Amino acid sequence: MAQTKLGENTVNTIGDLPAIGSTAPNFTLVDNTLKEVSLSDFKGKKVVLSIFPSIDTGVCATAVREFNKRATGLDNTVVLSISKDLPFAFKRFCGAEGIDKVITLSDFRNTGFSKAYGMEMADGGMKGFFARAIVVLDENGKVKHTEVVPAVGQEPNYDAALNAL
Repeated sequence: MAQTKLGENTVNTIGDLPAIGSTAPNFTLVDNTLKEVSLSDFKGKKVVLSIFPSIDTGVCATAVREFNKRATGLDNTVVLSISKDLPFAFKRFCGAEGIDKVITLSDFRNTGFSKAYGMEMADGGMKGFFARAIVVLDENGKVKHTEVVPAVGQEPNYDAALNAL
């Protein structure tokens, strides 16, 4: 299991991110139109998975905005922003913010992403939400880079993630 900080407290996750060099597990999540979307839908593309607790927190919103801005110049790459937020919250946020370069996906149906990627917090005040993490995949679905952000209230290392592409 991985660990992160929530305030001054150490929080455990239910597992670990897939290992670098491994094939990323497939998953099915829900987009902001309630359509099911799978990782396999992006076969042949580089993929950045930006995993976070909730779009309705400052750091999560900032990360979605930042990846949206940086995604503009990425060739053959898709950024997937993933949380347990309801698709309606994503749709509201993206519409208000003009977010159109990242794809927001929800695990509200709990179809296996939590277990496959291990980032659900197992304890602490945000138990059940995802810890903040990044996974970068190449065109073949191989894991090139991972980061479990040391503290939930900290932004991910955008440069490291994008340099891994």
